[in-house]
Order: sequence, then structure tokens, then C-alpha cells
Amino acid sequence: MNFYKKISMLALTGFTLVSCTKLDEKLGSTLERSQADSVIQVASLLKTAYDGLQLPYQDQSNLWALQEMPSDEAVAPTRGGDWDDNGQWRSLKTHSWTAEHPIIGGTFTNLLLLQYSATNVLNFRPSKQQAAEARFLRALSMFSVLDAFGQVPFREPGEDLRQAPKVLKGAEAVSFIIAELTAIIPDLPERSASVAAYVANKDAARTLLIKTHLNKGAFLNPAQPTFDAADLTQVITLSDQIITSGRYSLANNYWDNLAYNNDEIGTENIFTQQNGPGFSTVRGGNAAFCHWAPTLHYHQTPGGWNGFSTVSDFYDKFEAVDTRRGGPYASVTPVTGLHVGMLVGQQFDKNGTALKDRKGNNLAFTRELSLQESGNDLEIKGIRVVKYPPDMVTPGGSNSNNGNNDWVFFRLADVMLMKAEALIRNGQAGLALPIVNELRAKRKATVLGAVTLDILLDERGRELYWEGWRRQDLIRFNKFLLPWQLKPTDNPRYLLFPIPVSDLAVNPNLKQNPGY
Repeated sequence: MNFYKKISMLALTGFTLVSCTKLDEKLGSTLERSQADSVIQVASLLKTAYDGLQLPYQDQSNLWALQEMPSDEAVAPTRGGDWDDNGQWRSLKTHSWTAEHPIIGGTFTNLLLLQYSATNVLNFRPSKQQAAEARFLRALSMFSVLDAFGQVPFREPGEDLRQAPKVLKGAEAVSFIIAELTAIIPDLPERSASVAAYVANKDAARTLLIKTHLNKGAFLNPAQPTFDAADLTQVITLSDQIITSGRYSLANNYWDNLAYNNDEIGTENIFTQQNGPGFSTVRGGNAAFCHWAPTLHYHQTPGGWNGFSTVSDFYDKFEAVDTRRGGPYASVTPVTGLHVGMLVGQQFDKNGTALKDRKGNNLAFTRELSLQESGNDLEIKGIRVVKYPPDMVTPGGSNSNNGNNDWVFFRLADVMLMKAEALIRNGQAGLALPIVNELRAKRKATVLGAVTLDILLDERGRELYWEGWRRQDLIRFNKFLLPWQLKPTDNPRYLLFPIPVSDLAVNPNLKQNPGY
């Protein structure tokens, strides 16, 4: 982690440094010599950019936390002295964070590091495809910064790192992302059997374009999102290019999309991050570290950190027959006794023996949960979530540093639901209903007789919970400021996160978001 912190600080310097010092001059001259001599290999730089996806997106205390913890899907309660962390998790849940919040600051830094690494590829004469891949990664980071913070520090390749970067806001940022993605599609490879999902591809760019068009109104005015007919048409057109391509199909088993071998059996996955044992041989790290580790109890197999949970109101959005709610999974349950999905009630080992917590209570996860638990049963409070089935097959896979599950950014079901949403917003709910019912039937849920925006938001929750989209969805549907379980009604300033105070100090082009 120290290594990543040092790299993050270097990138932050590259994006926000204002003053001229001897260190600045040395850094600038070194980069100029390296570029002139072509010392750095483009493939290595591109791998570094792909590696840069891990911290902001996969780490449990970065963007994932900002998208899920303030939503109705996830909570990290304090259990006695565990998971207190100076209240940073509770403040995310109750929408009471400040500009000094460490997770907000770390997310901003690591997203800018990804943008820096991707832009740096463009300085060293990449091929057309390499350049397109780097520009996609840059656009993805910019999309996320715009979504979370409403303004994006930005540099063109070759700009002087000693000068503060300009800042793109609102329509300017949206237009740049749309133009960039549109321009690179011809140079990206087609997703196929020979082009893995963890390689930036045409459909990945199309999906990010869909998300940009769909969220455009929320990016421009998060307090009152609007939806332009031309943007909705683009969502439908681009979605059809993916849905009708024949390259993807809804998985017969929902959990195959997220399993240890999802690169082979995940038929829905459009863009992922490669994970697996050995950081030197794959891009990124592991997805399991961010999901089963923070949520599972110490006495389960694999053992976790006994923290993250979901709330009963969200759990109750699922029918009992809905496979997305969870159950046994072939590569996990016979080996450990662990189910995937949402865990509530008594937990068992592989022999069917009831597990206990460290205080001797039956390990029976409860529906009841408070933000601060202090009783004898604090270890068992809260419904737990296992979204990525633990890797019990790869040697060492149950070790949190070796999980082989590729992290999923975009998949077919998300595209289908975005098309359905665009149709509803375009006054064509009748055309959206078959799309939603096709998905629900595949998940064994009861088909619907009608679909509205509120129903669709719930469906997105059921399909995509804990995949890092919920805050964005709630804002787009104008629901983020409503009260829900463990969160009161709040202030409109929380529609955006604050710019970290350290970044404001070194980049005069950044302006603090309203209300902070």
C-alpha cells in the first residue's frame, strides 16, 4: 500500500502542481529526455494505466464506497471498536461528510492518477489501438470524476506539469467525453473470443457513451435532472448495437458473471479488469479483496473482516425466488458451506455444522442493524453481501490477494436496463416492458404487468447491487435526497462530493462545490 500511496502522490503532483521548484525542473527535464529517447515502452505504460483501475474502482475505500455507502444498498456499521475509523463510514451513510473526508480525498487522487497514467501513454508514440485504449481509460476516469465531483482537472499530452491544469465543468466536460469516445471507437478492437473483456473495446466505449448520454442531465443539474430527446435516442441506438450484436447473452446463472472464471463463463461481461495471482503477470489485483473480505465474519470460510452489510429494506425488494438474492454456488458452497448473494440467518460450514461468532452466539445474521452496535450480539448484526463468489479453485485464491474474479465494469444486463429506462423516459414504456421481463425471467423473478421509472430503479438495484452504480442511479432518478433506512432527509450539497481541501490549495482553477 505504501507503494501505491507514493505513486498516487506523484500523480497528484503531476495534476495539480503550481509552483516552480528545483524538483519541478528535474521532473520536467527527466520526462522530456525519456520521451526523446523513447526509453519507456508503450506497452508497459499502457499496463500501468490498466493497473490504475484498481485503486479507484476495486478498493473498498475509494469510489465504490462513495457510490454504495451513501445509497440505500450498503452500510459499514461500527461494531464496538471495529469499523469506527473516526466516523468516516457513518458520515457516508448519513450524508454528513466534509471536504477533509479521507475516502473522498483518496478517490479524487486515485482517479486523477488513472487519468495521468492514461494520458502519459499518449506521449510516447503509441499505435492507433494503444492510443484508443489509453483514451478510453482516460475518458472513464473523467466520467467518474465528473459524476462524483462535478468538475474535472484535465491536461492534454505534453502539457507543462509545472502549471496547474485547466478544469472542465458541466457541458464542456460532457461534450469532451462524448467526442472522445466517439472518435476512438473505430480504433478499438471488437469484443470477441480473441479479445478479452479486460481489453478496452468498441462495446466498452459504446457503454460508457450510453452512460454519459443518460446521465448528461444529472451531470448538468443533479438537483433536477432533465433528459433531452436526442440523448435518449443515442442511448437506444447504442444499446441496440450491443444487444443485437450476438456477442453477449444473459447468463443462465447470474453468478457466472462474477465468478473466479468469469473471463471464461461470464457471457454478459463487456468490460472488466483482469485479476489474479501475481501483480506482475496480470493487470490489476483482485475483486474478492473488496467484497467478501470486508463483509464476511471471521469464523466463516474464507474468513473476513466482519464489517459491510446491507439493510432489510433493500433486502425486501427481492422475491424469495429471485436468484439475484442469493443461494448456493457450485464452486463455493460444497467447499465452504458459504452461499453467495445476501446472507441472513444462521450460517453453516461445509459439513452443515452451525457456525458461532467469537462471543459464542450462533452466527445468525440479523435483519436488525444500527449504525453503532455495542451489544453482545454486535458481530452478527446486519445482512451480509457476497457479490463476487470467493475463488476457491485457484491455488491461494481464497487469500484476499489472489482472487481470480475479474472486476466487472459493464455488462449486458446494465445496457438492457439503460435502454429500457430511455424508452420509458421517451414515453415508450410498452417497449421497455419486454426488455425488463426478459431479464427478470432469466433471474427467475415474476414477470411484470407494467413498468414505470420507480419500478425500473428498483430493478436496477436488484440487478446491479454492490456493483458501484447506485448513487449515480439515485441521483438520476431524483431520489438521492429522500430519507431511507439509517439515513434522514439531507442537504442538496451532498449531490456532489467536495473538492478535497489539499487540491484546492494547489490548483486555483478548482472551485469548491456549493455548500461546503
